[in-house]
Amino acid sequence: MPDPADASWEIDGRRIEVSGLDKRYWPETGITKGDVLAYYRTVAPAMLPYLQGRPLTLVAFGAKGQGRYLRARPSKAPAWLPSVEYRLETKDVVRQEPVVDNAAGLLWYVNYQVIEFHLWLSRPPALDRPDWAVFDLDPGAETSFEPVLETALRVRAALAAAGLRAWPKTSGGRGLHLFLPLLPEQPFEAVRAWVREVGEQLARAEPTLIAAAGGATHQGRLVTVDFAQNSIARSMAAPYTLRATPQARVSTPLTWAEVEAGRVRPEDFTIQTIPARLAEHGEPWSGITDHPQRLPIDQTSP
Repeated sequence: MPDPADASWEIDGRRIEVSGLDKRYWPETGITKGDVLAYYRTVAPAMLPYLQGRPLTLVAFGAKGQGRYLRARPSKAPAWLPSVEYRLETKDVVRQEPVVDNAAGLLWYVNYQVIEFHLWLSRPPALDRPDWAVFDLDPGAETSFEPVLETALRVRAALAAAGLRAWPKTSGGRGLHLFLPLLPEQPFEAVRAWVREVGEQLARAEPTLIAAAGGATHQGRLVTVDFAQNSIARSMAAPYTLRATPQARVSTPLTWAEVEAGRVRPEDFTIQTIPARLAEHGEPWSGITDHPQRLPIDQTSP
């Protein structure tokens, strides 16, 4: 007899075999693999525009519950699942980076026990030139979420003074990400240096609120504006990805009105709450990539 925890779904004209639907991913809440599959099937229309054509780093559920990173297209992947070829800078190795272009691909990876989807900040044919810049706002161990929201507003003001606009989202952890869609003109080094300079200017202006650092979380009461993720082959939590955190939090796009009101908290956005939020309010980042921006840096940089 077939296992009742297995099923076959028709998605985008492809048949996706899903299995182990009753496997508990979050034992403390009872959230199962089937719940995760259903979540991603629901949010796929909102999530896919941010994934399509872009290399991804994936985090899968491990045999003992620990996450494992997938940085290459699995050997078991069907031929129709796309990938992007990338030659590692530190090794003479070519890796086929995973790509998700449609709901069928998204659900295939989720059935492969992927929980988290992290997107690169660039895509072919210009992997060395980002089409996103990101301000990663990371609270110190003794910092509440209110200063993170305040820091986001200070970054927004600094960008507005330069004629630029960013869009906020929760990280799914304790912080916020501010995403700027870019024309893919400048190399990562130039974009990273620009983000670093903005963060350092803010840290000098607001030394009791903001610190600037690359790749390290500040361990005090300040909010770190981290610039290091603006690097080739680095990745950021994708909009609407689940995170392997208690309550299955979601990295969720916000409106600036929500940030200004100061009432949102990371724990508000979970596998249970996001489908209803999308149904009621729609996708607040809709159209974000329609107007890519040019950073105020030397356009003659190599």
